[in-house]
Amino acid sequence: MESTYLQKCLGTCLTQGLAEVARIRPVDPVEYLALWIYKYKENVTMEQLRQKEMANLECERELALIEQEMMERLKAEELLIQQQQLAFQLELEMQEKERQRVEELHRAQEQLEKEMGMNIENIPTSEDSSHSEDITPDSGKTLAEISDRYGAPNLSRVEELDEPMLSDTPLSWLPSEDCASFREHKPV
Repeated sequence: MESTYLQKCLGTCLTQGLAEVARIRPVDPVEYLALWIYKYKENVTMEQLRQKEMANLECERELALIEQEMMERLKAEELLIQQQQLAFQLELEMQEKERQRVEELHRAQEQLEKEMGMNIENIPTSEDSSHSEDITPDSGKTLAEISDRYGAPNLSRVEELDEPMLSDTPLSWLPSEDCASFREHKPV
């Protein structure tokens, strides 16, 4: 039992210390062995601390990697949120522009309807003969001259000429033999 205890606690230390004493052969081997065992204990404690430190550093490095990955995910998520907010803001702006355009169209349509109502009221009826007399002098004018609205067509007046009908023209341009055959086939 004592030998197992000594083997377990001092086996490696004593073996290496005695081998060192035998190799160096100091003047006072007991004192040298005692100092060597203290130094050995110090070295073992330092090695254990170094291993703990290495384990802590490795753990901290893993935590730093995890934290870095988390920060990258957060940045990507923040960028995605910013893009979504920008898209939402653009959508709202487009909706606002569309709403304004629709309102402008409604206003223009209402204005047009008001103008059309005013124009319809100004059209003379058979009952209002005095008003029709006012318009008859303007009948020779074009629509652009009568209307002072922006965008009214500016068309010039075209006089239609009477064109002779085909049946009214003499068939003198046809040769006489074609004329006779044409007259034979002419429906009566």
